[in-house]
Amino acid sequence: MKKKGLVAIVGRPNVGKSTLFNRIIREKKAIVEDVPGVTRDRMYGTAEWLTLPFIVIDTGGITLQDAPFAKEIKMQAEIAIEEADVIVFVINYRDGISIDDEVVAKILYKSKKPVLLVVNKYDKKSTDEEAFQFMTLGFGEPTLVSATHGIGIGDLLDRIIAAMPKQVENISDDTTNIAIIGKPNVGKSSLVNAITGEERMIVSEISGTTTDAVDSKIIVNGQKYVVIDTAGIRKRGKIYENLEKYSFLRALTSINKADIVLLIIDASIPISDQDTNIGGLAFEENKPIILVGNKWDIIPDKNTNSMIKKEEEFKAYFKYLQYAHMVFISAKEGKRINKIFEAIEHVSLNLKKRIKTSVLNEVLNKAQLLNPAPNHNGGRLKIYYGSQVEAYLPTFVMFVNNPSYVHFSYKRFLENQIRQQFDFNGVPMNLIFRERK
Repeated sequence: MKKKGLVAIVGRPNVGKSTLFNRIIREKKAIVEDVPGVTRDRMYGTAEWLTLPFIVIDTGGITLQDAPFAKEIKMQAEIAIEEADVIVFVINYRDGISIDDEVVAKILYKSKKPVLLVVNKYDKKSTDEEAFQFMTLGFGEPTLVSATHGIGIGDLLDRIIAAMPKQVENISDDTTNIAIIGKPNVGKSSLVNAITGEERMIVSEISGTTTDAVDSKIIVNGQKYVVIDTAGIRKRGKIYENLEKYSFLRALTSINKADIVLLIIDASIPISDQDTNIGGLAFEENKPIILVGNKWDIIPDKNTNSMIKKEEEFKAYFKYLQYAHMVFISAKEGKRINKIFEAIEHVSLNLKKRIKTSVLNEVLNKAQLLNPAPNHNGGRLKIYYGSQVEAYLPTFVMFVNNPSYVHFSYKRFLENQIRQQFDFNGVPMNLIFRERK
């Protein structure tokens, strides 16, 4: 399974990084304000060009000035550079090359990643020859753009795709990458220790002890795994320490290169919005997710129904993950760890499952007889036939009379019918509707 490439946009303050970021991802996600240093926290979004999706990171500016957050912004940019596959170095056409630009350039000289020089705020009235002064920075011919007006963005995207490393793939076809995510102090590092049998991570009761993503290679029942433990993800408003700011991007990049994600939740306390928000990161990346309720050893007043009640609580909070497996463990005591790998094996088998077209169409025909599609957008959906196509996730193409007639509730009904008939529990599913020509 290929992971998405990661593009970091870096540069000193007030050169238009956030405007360029918004232009690339085609939405106004970052705060855009003509005040240096306004983008303090890293923002990310998903973009696509020439059918290739990639993740874009918008960093705060890097500056020599002793301004508030200047050190933190510089460190954020350095981490984004470390994580990125391609670096977009933005400078301001109108200002020429400043001392701060040269500082950024010196940081980028240390990187072995491809660096694309982008000269923003370019006006077509200017001559292209004037832009060649920027080649003295040592990053080759610049791309001239106006992020505000959309000038040159296509050329930049072409260069980004061309610079993207082709080997952005998992370690090998027979290795399963497992990302362990969750908010601080839910026991992620304890779980890695229990799985690997080593004190590989620092385990502490202090929230946020882990500030890096660490890979652990293991073999369970003959299957190779790489387990990635990520730093705990904090709410944005509570990210005060420099190192904690990195956890969000670390988790995102770990999710990106994972085949299966373990979302760790402290089962001894009520589920929080932060738990569901973190799960949403993996859900948005369309990853198979297993919900792991940890600290089962300290659940008060346990009885035979405790696990059933906790499962119902999980389902109520994680409505977007109704298909996900749920397991309850004690990482500290090493109990029920085998249940995690049973769930992983189940998910892995379901990812590889292929359904015959004739059998699939029997299920689709019965589903339409059992529950005919409702009128929607001026018509009623009719499915002529469907088939499963080759893809990492189970993907089914339905040939219909008109895709606009598909109501989201009926799409969910069809997905549930397929899941129930063929046991696709634990994995996301794609249903694609196309008009039959």
